[in-house]
Amino acid sequence: MGKVTGFKEFNREAPKKRPIKERVKDYREMTIQLSEEKLNEQGARCMNCGVPFCNWACPLGNLIPDFNDMVYKNKWEKAYKRLALTSPFPEFTGRICPALCEGSCTLGANSEAVTVQQIELAIIEKAYASGWVKPEIPKVRTGKKVAVVGSGPAGLAAAARLNSYGHKVTVFEKHDEIGGLLRYGIPDFKLEKTVVQRRVDLLKEEGIQFKANCEIGKDYSALKLKEEFDAVLLTGGSSVPRDLKVKGRELKGIHFALEFLTQQNRKVAGKPIEGPDIDAKDKIVVVIGGGDTGSDCIGTANRQGAKKVYQYEIMPKPPTARDNSMPWPDFPRTLKTTTSHEEGCERKWCISTTKFEGKEGKLTELHGVELKWSKDASGKMVMENVEGSEFVQPVDLVLIAMGFTNPQHEGMLNELGVEYDQRGNVHTNGNFMTSVDGVFTAGDMKTGQSLVVRAASSGIGAAESIDKYLMK
Repeated sequence: MGKVTGFKEFNREAPKKRPIKERVKDYREMTIQLSEEKLNEQGARCMNCGVPFCNWACPLGNLIPDFNDMVYKNKWEKAYKRLALTSPFPEFTGRICPALCEGSCTLGANSEAVTVQQIELAIIEKAYASGWVKPEIPKVRTGKKVAVVGSGPAGLAAAARLNSYGHKVTVFEKHDEIGGLLRYGIPDFKLEKTVVQRRVDLLKEEGIQFKANCEIGKDYSALKLKEEFDAVLLTGGSSVPRDLKVKGRELKGIHFALEFLTQQNRKVAGKPIEGPDIDAKDKIVVVIGGGDTGSDCIGTANRQGAKKVYQYEIMPKPPTARDNSMPWPDFPRTLKTTTSHEEGCERKWCISTTKFEGKEGKLTELHGVELKWSKDASGKMVMENVEGSEFVQPVDLVLIAMGFTNPQHEGMLNELGVEYDQRGNVHTNGNFMTSVDGVFTAGDMKTGQSLVVRAASSGIGAAESIDKYLMK
């Protein structure tokens, strides 16, 4: 695959970003695409591996060496067709996936990995521009009806696959627009909503029906839905945020990350916001949580004009390079510096928040302590406070980005009577079916919070199980 000596001749070249001073003034995407000539060279770096670990690492099973080779040979339409065999939404994963494939690239074992994600994005955008992406309308309908509850990546991927099998699919979404976290969670500077709408419009042309502003279990009975459809797929995600239960949590100025991000996405879209305005302008902001959601909060706070942004993470600082705990081809959990961090942020690890204080009900201070991590006799990581490390941080706005615990049980799930696993996620029988016959689940509602690419893969798996169930 690729050019035999390509990995020797060409260095890895990632796309450039718009200058920081320019991009923090708007919410447009930051990436400047490489030229076709440069992409040809990057495709040429792909080696003729005995075992393509990139394909193994990709939850969708993308045939990465194939489309790398086709890009190198300038066969773009063929590359798109190969990519479309496995990936339902390359325009999403090409922008927001952490590129698990690159972490397992054979070339990356002792050099720099092939720029798979950039090549994937270039393929799908060229395909749209060239008119190769067209609605694929089923020629035969089965007469079976499937309801998909939730329009995030899992729901959309499942709907697309079920529709391709000839089933009549209706997608229900509680918000006013389709897309789930793609629409109202991920900031526009990472994923512009025109990209989401472009795909939704295509799915509509293929025959999928969408019903927004309809929360099952609240606006519409879940049991009635089950009666009206031959199968129901639940893809509502993991929506209950992990809270920080310390003294002063009730003070004004402390919010969950998704409240903040959803509001800003609505502002960018010119839509009215719900609840009090959460604005970081001229404020000292502390983001609690070191993951991607925390990073999104940093980038958004900087664009709103924050005076200073801090990010506190309870876990130790990751290593900058692979160590014995992450041997190749496992994905390297090394220190990640995002574009949001580059725009301005002071990061601190091994920090525990002990309490909040304020005046007249409004947040003014965060009290914290440094931690020391070690392993107990069983090998389990344990933490203890570092004596004398207590500190007080003046703060105006705190954004809690500590992840999510489980899906919301009240309403739809309890009405249906599905069983839960030990973590509070919806329990399945191994074939995506819940404890209720004909009711399936996929994505974060099934597995707990994860990646967009894993959610899409889960949605496809659920669609295949539903098709088998319906067609016996």
